Amino acid sequence: MAKRYDLVVIGSGPAGQKAAIQAAKLGKGVALIDRPNCLGGMCIHHGAIPSKTLREAVLYFTGFEHQQAYGVRRKKDLTMQQLLARCAQVVENETNIVATQLERNRVELLEGEASIADDHTVRVDGTRQTITADCIIIATGTVPARPASVPFEEGVLIDANGLSTLTRLPRSLIVVGAGVIGTEYASMLALLDIEVTLIDLKPVLLDFVDPEIAEALSYHMRDIGVILHFGEEVISISKTPTGKVRTMLKSGKWIQADALLYAVGRYGATDNLGVDPLGIKRDDRGRIIVNEYFQTAVPHIYAVGDVIGFPSLASTSMEQGRLAACHACGVPTYNRSHLLPYGIYTIPEISMVGKNEKQLTQDAVPYEIGIARYREIARGQILGDKVGLLKLLFHQESRCLLGVHAIGQGVTELIHIGQAVLAFNGTIDFFIENSFNYPTLAECYRVAALDGYNKVMAQ
Repeated sequence: MAKRYDLVVIGSGPAGQKAAIQAAKLGKGVALIDRPNCLGGMCIHHGAIPSKTLREAVLYFTGFEHQQAYGVRRKKDLTMQQLLARCAQVVENETNIVATQLERNRVELLEGEASIADDHTVRVDGTRQTITADCIIIATGTVPARPASVPFEEGVLIDANGLSTLTRLPRSLIVVGAGVIGTEYASMLALLDIEVTLIDLKPVLLDFVDPEIAEALSYHMRDIGVILHFGEEVISISKTPTGKVRTMLKSGKWIQADALLYAVGRYGATDNLGVDPLGIKRDDRGRIIVNEYFQTAVPHIYAVGDVIGFPSLASTSMEQGRLAACHACGVPTYNRSHLLPYGIYTIPEISMVGKNEKQLTQDAVPYEIGIARYREIARGQILGDKVGLLKLLFHQESRCLLGVHAIGQGVTELIHIGQAVLAFNGTIDFFIENSFNYPTLAECYRVAALDGYNKVMAQ
């Protein structure tokens, strides 16, 4: 007889973890299913955790953040093994933390490949179990696009999950795809004296980011040696007789390098899940279509995280998982999706929360801008960060804060001050009327607010 649960979650990444733990905290019987050795999902094993650990290691070993101030580098003979060893250590620790959290909250972990047999039944191939549940939450994430025309090869021609297969640091690297993943890896690997070429069909970098911030990032990436080819279409990728990778562009140019990272798009990991017979809709990339409560076409089956598409960030996936679990358990919640922060760990990092200028213009909202640059802030001078910038968007009449956009050291932490003020519908007066520790980067909020205040008062 099939074992019954109140809730079954398929996938143990950030969305699945938080959904399972939230339901368990509400007193529900919960099972979480994932494949062997995959606890934590792509986030821990191939995504946010290893990539951000790699970034931190690169910054540490190169001493990049202090070069402009002190003109020093710590290590020039860095190896791939040194970088990956640190990543492996953090991945192991994070995996253990997830396992402990699930155990502490009495979430039953089942290892195996899950598929949905009917709208209340899930098969777990690894354990040959069949289990039933009142509700099901799908949090299976995504897989990198691997077109048949690309001759993938470990250590040479890799997808976004394959950086760990590099046995040595290449002298030159082509990155195809200037999305979040491609841009992050391009910026960090360029600091290792690798000649990085970034190619994308779009005419600009990260078109969903504030144009001023994206332009600053483009400038800085060029400054550290990244070669940018925007508006270029890749028509073929091949290996040369000497083992190099050659990329042909539609414009007639060709680019050759030691290795290539293909980071164009991702697909929902749903092909073997068995959702189609249930009437659950998927788009052309296998991502599941949901409503505002994260319900699929079958109301008691939910989907959360990367498997439903943009923004596909660990932080947003966690919140989606929590909200879906609450809804499935009949607990009212408030979805603050308009206040979810975005953090992109390029070098320098960028972050944003709230509306951008394009959205405000489309909504016919009269807004003004206040800007603070790190070079104007004592802490920015101490850090030697000449790129950093914090930008406030606020209503011209009410001075209500509408959005915050930033680039520079520490902005993925700094953004949460703006997030808090947005949450209580605060105005830029909050920043003007309150003190900030000195010298800190948080002082940027006060300087930007004063800059904006002076503009509206002069009108």
